[in-house]
Amino acid sequence: MSTMQLILGGAAGAILGFMIGFWTRKRIVEKQIESINNYSKKIINDAHKKAKTVKKEAMLRAKDTLYQMKLDFEKDTNEKKEQLQLLEKRLFNKEENLDKKIEHYDRKEKRLTSQESRLEQLEEELKGKESQYEQMLSEQRERLEQLAAMSSQEAKELLLKSMEEEAKHEAVKFIRRIDTEAKETAKRKAEETMALAIKRYAGDYVAEKTVSVVNLPNEEMKGRIIGREGRNIRALEAATGIDLIIDDTPEAVILSGFNPVRREVAKVALQRLIEDGRIHPARIEEIVQKVNEEIEASIKEAGEQATFDVGVHGIHPEVVKLIGRLKYRSSYAQNVLQHSREVSFICGMMAAELGGNVKKARRAGLLHDIGKAVDHEVEGPHARIGAELAKKYGEDPEVIHAIAAHHEEVAPETTLAVLVQAADTLSGARPGARQEMLESYVRRLEDLEKIALSFKGVSKSYAIQAGREIRILVEGDAVNDDGAFVLCSDIAKKIEKELTYPGQIKVTVIREVRAVDYAK
Repeated sequence: MSTMQLILGGAAGAILGFMIGFWTRKRIVEKQIESINNYSKKIINDAHKKAKTVKKEAMLRAKDTLYQMKLDFEKDTNEKKEQLQLLEKRLFNKEENLDKKIEHYDRKEKRLTSQESRLEQLEEELKGKESQYEQMLSEQRERLEQLAAMSSQEAKELLLKSMEEEAKHEAVKFIRRIDTEAKETAKRKAEETMALAIKRYAGDYVAEKTVSVVNLPNEEMKGRIIGREGRNIRALEAATGIDLIIDDTPEAVILSGFNPVRREVAKVALQRLIEDGRIHPARIEEIVQKVNEEIEASIKEAGEQATFDVGVHGIHPEVVKLIGRLKYRSSYAQNVLQHSREVSFICGMMAAELGGNVKKARRAGLLHDIGKAVDHEVEGPHARIGAELAKKYGEDPEVIHAIAAHHEEVAPETTLAVLVQAADTLSGARPGARQEMLESYVRRLEDLEKIALSFKGVSKSYAIQAGREIRILVEGDAVNDDGAFVLCSDIAKKIEKELTYPGQIKVTVIREVRAVDYAK
């Protein structure tokens, strides 16, 4: 075969392959088109079916909605019908009530008309009787003038004079009654105010101590506290300023000193030395120094707590420390810090009852005894010392005066001073607040009874209520009713003059008359 034939044969084969491939692809495309057309028809048919289904469902929902709306409308209509029926019924009832009221008012109007006509008749009758009475009065007046031998004018003047004298007498009696009632009311109001203040506040008390006792674990500890040639006890006394008494008291050391703060420092320091076991001068000075710092912090904290408790602010820090020092001060078995808080509360309550300045009253009550914090270091009465300290640290002049006057070293000139004085007396005199020595207590009761028996006409006297009241029986023949009042006043004055006592003493004089006879 020639080259040309080979070329032509290859070309013919290529053309034939191309034709076969083209025809094959054409068939494939036609089948794909046919498949696509069939799928499209199926989708369209499905869509038509779904649209019919949706349409049916929508129609059904619309029918359901329409039916529900119809039911709701009927329900609302029925409810409104019921409401209208109720309103109609109420209106009908009101109409009936109005008709009844109109009938009732018509009957009343008829009765009033008849009563009015009756009153007119009575008025005419009264006018006629009035003229008759006037005529009778004039006749009687003439007859009285003839019998009394005086004119009506003279009788009027006599009557007015007697009435004037009677009015003056009644006025005097009225004035005396008002004066008595005013005194009784003032006394009762004051008693109520103080009683209310005491009733609303009740405080506890602690025992007064001039010495402190430290318990020892054993008797050998006494020798260790004394030390070689007494150097330990001397070091402790020098560091604290408190005397240590080591005697035959078993397993105990007594600390004696008038400064309560130093005594507390010595007590705590000795207890720590005993617990530590190392007792020598250097250790003693170290422990005492630490305890001093702790006690000072405790004093400041106690003062701040007291001011916070009573609601008083703006007090100078040095005054706060003085208040805290009262924690270690006692008077007649009553802790002075607790007493000061109590006086502050009572004073504030009484000021509130009287409409005064409550904060200032509480401040004066809290500070009234600050002089006791340093009275063992400064000479003079604690009221004057406290007033000077308050003045030094810039307190209000009225508060300073109240502090100075609460024991009457200075005459009280303000209401606040009187309130502080009364609150201080109430706090100290209430039952259980303070303790007295048995001997002085019994002696005071005996003196009370002796004073009462020294008066003429007194048969018996009894001191009761812990010496706060004395009841005196007098002889009915020797003392009359008026004399009993005079005797009561005289005994009270003599008690005030000769005895010293806290608070007040009630004097009651009892006079009775007994008639005795015998049936034979």
